[in-house]
Amino acid sequence: MTSQSSNTLLNRVPEVTIFFWIIKVLATTVGETAADYLNEGMGLGLFRTAAVMTVTLLVALLFQLMRSRYVAPIYWLVIVLISIAGTLATDILTDALSVPLAVSTTIFAISLAVVFWLWRRAEGTISIHAITSLPREIFYWLVVLFTFALGTALGDLFAERFELGYLSATGVFALAIGLVALAYKRFGLRETVAFWTVFILTRPLGASFGDLLAQGKPDGGFGLGTMATTILFLVAIVLTVGLTRADRALVGQND
Repeated sequence: MTSQSSNTLLNRVPEVTIFFWIIKVLATTVGETAADYLNEGMGLGLFRTAAVMTVTLLVALLFQLMRSRYVAPIYWLVIVLISIAGTLATDILTDALSVPLAVSTTIFAISLAVVFWLWRRAEGTISIHAITSLPREIFYWLVVLFTFALGTALGDLFAERFELGYLSATGVFALAIGLVALAYKRFGLRETVAFWTVFILTRPLGASFGDLLAQGKPDGGFGLGTMATTILFLVAIVLTVGLTRADRALVGQND
């Protein structure tokens, strides 16, 4: 086994491949539509939905932190739950507490910067290829939480306050991701900066796309509904995670 393969096995988070980004976008879409379904479709309300999902997230995160290596089903369950939690955090600030989206976006951006600074100061690195200890993984999940909250606020800011609409907002964030990828491939943008920038941008991309599918036609959507969209994307996540696990098993046999 090579040293690179050994490092991969020690890492508590997945390798960054095309499958990683596909599942990430699918998970962010579920976060948006599932939060709306629980809040409005099931009539739980923002605060009860937030309470239920917070407890569920903490339980799943505890199982994740107990692992010494990457376990796909647990990891992606936590991602989906954090995506829902990020949506609810922004919705509570905006809808229940009447905090302007520009303000909440700024708050989440500053919070994210602070966590990055603390992570770098404590561990000397914020590399996603070195999540090999519990302290680093805790910092990792704090960053993920704030990227989801920031991405939610940013997506709502563009789609609603700037009145771009769901389709245009999806296109704007897809273009932004493409520009970051180009800067990384051609102009030497640092890998860590590129990764976390795209990680943030995929949140509003998935959320805008989810709203595009779920919302009614009078609101600029396709009218699939939040429940149908959530189920569709959850099935897609399960299938894609299954494909990645099968691929990893095949690679292991070849090695």
